[in-house]
Amino acid sequence: MRTFEISAPCHFGLEAVLKREIYDLGYEILEVEDGRVTFLGDAEAVCRANIFLRTPERVLLRVGRFHAETFDQLFEGIKSLPWEEYIPKDGKFWVTKATSVKSKLFSTTDIQSIAKKAMAEHMKGAYQVDWCPETGASYPIRLFLLKDEVTVTIDTSGEALHKRGYRTMTSKAPISETLAAALIMLTPWRAERILVDPFCGSGTIPIEAAMMAAGIAPGMNRSFTAESWTNLIPKNLWYEAVEEAQDFIQKDVHVDIQGYDIDGDIIKVARDNARRAGVDHLIHFQQRDVAQLNHPKKYGFIITNPPYGERLEDKTALPALYGTIGEAYRRLEDWSMFLITSYEDAPKDIGRKADKNRKIYNGMLKTYFYQFMGPKPPKRK
Repeated sequence: MRTFEISAPCHFGLEAVLKREIYDLGYEILEVEDGRVTFLGDAEAVCRANIFLRTPERVLLRVGRFHAETFDQLFEGIKSLPWEEYIPKDGKFWVTKATSVKSKLFSTTDIQSIAKKAMAEHMKGAYQVDWCPETGASYPIRLFLLKDEVTVTIDTSGEALHKRGYRTMTSKAPISETLAAALIMLTPWRAERILVDPFCGSGTIPIEAAMMAAGIAPGMNRSFTAESWTNLIPKNLWYEAVEEAQDFIQKDVHVDIQGYDIDGDIIKVARDNARRAGVDHLIHFQQRDVAQLNHPKKYGFIITNPPYGERLEDKTALPALYGTIGEAYRRLEDWSMFLITSYEDAPKDIGRKADKNRKIYNGMLKTYFYQFMGPKPPKRK
């Protein structure tokens, strides 16, 4: 079976998490860059990556890479790529997105237009036609320009992978499903340990944790653009990947996962989202202020995305809020706490220096994943 270079973009700062996921699926890592991990895999790997990987934003096929400082070089570079090996005669193709960083070519609209013309020229020559009908399956192209190096990819996912299909309504500042999953994977949390999110919003962190505990693959209940690429991926491979995912589901798993929020309406949304994800029976959602946070058991985990105060009028409330978080945390004996925020004074207001601090870019926003480690529970005899 043909081998592809498969590229998976992720949040900056989470490359190591994604790399571990890809290794666990059984594939060879080719390259790790800022916000991207590339690996080798066949058509089956494309299906499995879309269905099983929790932390990337997309799964892309890398068609080629070349240097371009002028639009003529861009045109010739795109035109020289073997498009007929990926796109059939009637395939619909367009540049859905171009990103340029520290490159001489910076007009993304011009980059998109020129790349489309170059692809069309190649396709007409390869298939010996005067025009491209584009009546068949869709092959969206994504271009990345970094320091005049152009990476050309085809998007197999379609809608971004954070769209699992369970979240129809969100809170004001929701955390994406892929970022939530990555944060959980950065902690030592396991299904047998307690997990509480006191700012759960629409429930993303508890839902992602429950899906992990139950072995529910994130992409098994949605569709992907590449499902129509019968020239590259036999249809049966998608069915086989979904069947594999179904075999991993643990229906009898027992967990203690809780989500609290001060907003009762958003708690109702969280319950609906959990039901659509198939994990509503695994999570206890409750309207509760963080000041009321308590739990009788030891060695639990707080994993949360508290308010950042990105709007100026909210920033004045942050010292008191994070002070309340600190008071609640001190009441929980031997617990660990992990929180993501752009608020740089969080540890000071919480009243304890973080044991670890990981910088993560949430879009263009620089955030910090503060980690306050509690002791490990004693080993069972």
